[in-house]
This record gives sequence, structure tokens and C-alpha cells, in this order.
Amino acid sequence: MAKSVYIHIPFCKSKCHYCTFVSYPKPEFKNDYYKALCNEIVSNYKAEKLKTLYLGGGTPSLLKAEEIKNLINLFNIDAETEITAELNPDDLDYKYLTELHNTGINRISIGCQTFDDEILKLINCRHTASQVINAVKNAQDIGFKNISLDFIYGLPNQTLDMFLADLVKAFELKIQHISLYGLSIEKGCFFSSNPPKNIADEDTQADMYLRAVNLLQKSEYKHYEFSNFAIQGFESRHNLNYWNNEEYYGFGAAAHGYINGIRYSNSPNLQEYIKNPFKHKEEHKVTKKEQLEEEIFLGFRRMSGINTNSINSKFAINFEEKYAKILEKYTNAGCMLKNGQNYALTPKGVLVSNTILADFLE
Repeated sequence: MAKSVYIHIPFCKSKCHYCTFVSYPKPEFKNDYYKALCNEIVSNYKAEKLKTLYLGGGTPSLLKAEEIKNLINLFNIDAETEITAELNPDDLDYKYLTELHNTGINRISIGCQTFDDEILKLINCRHTASQVINAVKNAQDIGFKNISLDFIYGLPNQTLDMFLADLVKAFELKIQHISLYGLSIEKGCFFSSNPPKNIADEDTQADMYLRAVNLLQKSEYKHYEFSNFAIQGFESRHNLNYWNNEEYYGFGAAAHGYINGIRYSNSPNLQEYIKNPFKHKEEHKVTKKEQLEEEIFLGFRRMSGINTNSINSKFAINFEEKYAKILEKYTNAGCMLKNGQNYALTPKGVLVSNTILADFLE
């Protein structure tokens, strides 16, 4: 039974140069999209009590607070439900943050990326560092007690010291959660056809990541997933649902879901979705073999790793026997650690995780 919901809001005022997420600067479609989204939810959601509800994008903060409240009201939630909204700093004046707080949202994720205004211009972000700082302070004043900031490392002209200084600033703001992502230039973004100058190579990005892990672990932040750090008790419960390989609803254009053993995705085409929000673009029944592979792939994203008792019971295998050579190989290489009944990747292992995880795929 699914207890988590993801809702995709595919609108942005403009695209950041590194962004390949499904989003469109087409506000003229927003009202029709909102109606289609509500229809999809009403038709497919089975009224399960939710543990998490997540509004992502795109830019959910382009919705009016009343529209967000109406979406939230379509679901069976209570005071324990984690309700997250991704927000753009330049949308967050005191009035709007107050209205968002009144909708029941209790966790906000702000796309900071960096506190360097010159780099923000280079990557075509609309906000400034001061807008992020003001948004965080206003949100705290209003009563938000669970705030996350996203950062990117390896940005144009960004040095290691500049990146670490961004993290120190985050500490000073006393936020509860930090997400770190290495700059990845993929097909479809502005940077893929207009390569930026002076970006970090793979080795420099790796050094940035390892230094950040070291810095954050010396603070009160727990490294609980490859890219995520939280003060104890403020881990993203919604994202943990993914990494624990549990089921969830996905609503909206380009949204993915996992219900009754079937993974599905909606059309990323805005007009196609509006015309028929009930039709999934793709559906795939996950086989038992695929379930095991997903359990391993997602489980190793958690820094706690794979619990052998749990995976043995769930899939009727002996994990240590089945993958003995792989476990020995990467443990000896310092990429993996055994702690009791758990196998987990080390920070060194995270850097070569694609290679490690590929070895587990039969």
C-alpha cells in the first residue's frame, strides 16, 4: 500500500543553464494543467493515509498558496504527514511564506545552489544570495522548523574554498537539511550546447565531495544518503521512501510512480498530459529479479547500506554467499564496509558507485 505521493509542477519562469528537469516557461497552460492534475489525483488516489506528500518541479512556488492548499486537501493526511514543497528563493516574500505555512506545508526545500551572486548569474538562476538568506530567516520567523537547502559543486569559476564557504554559510543559517549535487551537464540543457568555461573536472569534483563530507560530518549533520545530510530526526522521509524501495504515487506531467508492483510514468508533454491525465505513457511490471536489483541499487544509496537479514528474508537468498566475490572485492578496496549485519559504501565507494552497482546486476 502506497503511503507517499509525489506531485510534479512543470512550470518555471526561466530555465537554469544546467537544468534537464521537465519544466516549461509556459504560464498560459497553468490553469488547464492544474485542472488535469486534480482530475488525475481524484481518479487514482485510493485515500491511503499518507506519511509523505512532496510537491516538486519545476517550480511549485509558482502556484498560489490557495491552489497548493486545495491540492493538499485532496489527500488523507494528519499532523504526522511530512509535506514538502520545493521553492524558488525569488518567489518567497514574507506574505507568501506565511500563506504557505498556513496550507499545512511543514518542510520546505529551497534551491540555493550557491551563495556566490556572480556564479548564480552564470548558471542563469533568477535569485540572489541575499534572497536565499532572507527567505530562510523569514521562514524560520514564520514557524518553519524543517528547512533544506540544495547546493551544486563544480560550477563555473567555483573553487573548493568557495564551495566549502557556501556550506559554512548554511551552518550559520541553522537549517536542518543539506543536499549536495555535482554539476552534471546532460543532453537537453543550455550548457550541453553552450559548454561553460572553467568547470571542475571529475577529480576536482570528487575532492569537493569528500571535503564536504568531512566538513559536514564534523558538524551536527548526519550523512544518511549519497547526496543528503541532516540533523538527526530531519532526514527526508519522502526520499527515504524511494531509497527503501517502497511504493508511491506520482501525479502530474513526467511524474513516475510505483503501485502494486508496477512502475509507471506520465507523459512529459504538457499538452498531451492536459488532454489525457489518466493515461500512463509507460507501465512496467517489476519482476522478482528486478526487485532484488532495485533493492540493492537503492539500498546502497543509503549510507547505512544493505541489511543482510532484511534482504535475505525478503528475497529468500543468502546475500553474503550470492555476492561474496563482489563484497570481498570492494571491501578490500576500501569502497565498502561491513558493520554488523550491514554492508555500506564508504565515501570513496560513493565516488565509484556506478561501477560497484553494475557488478551486482546480473
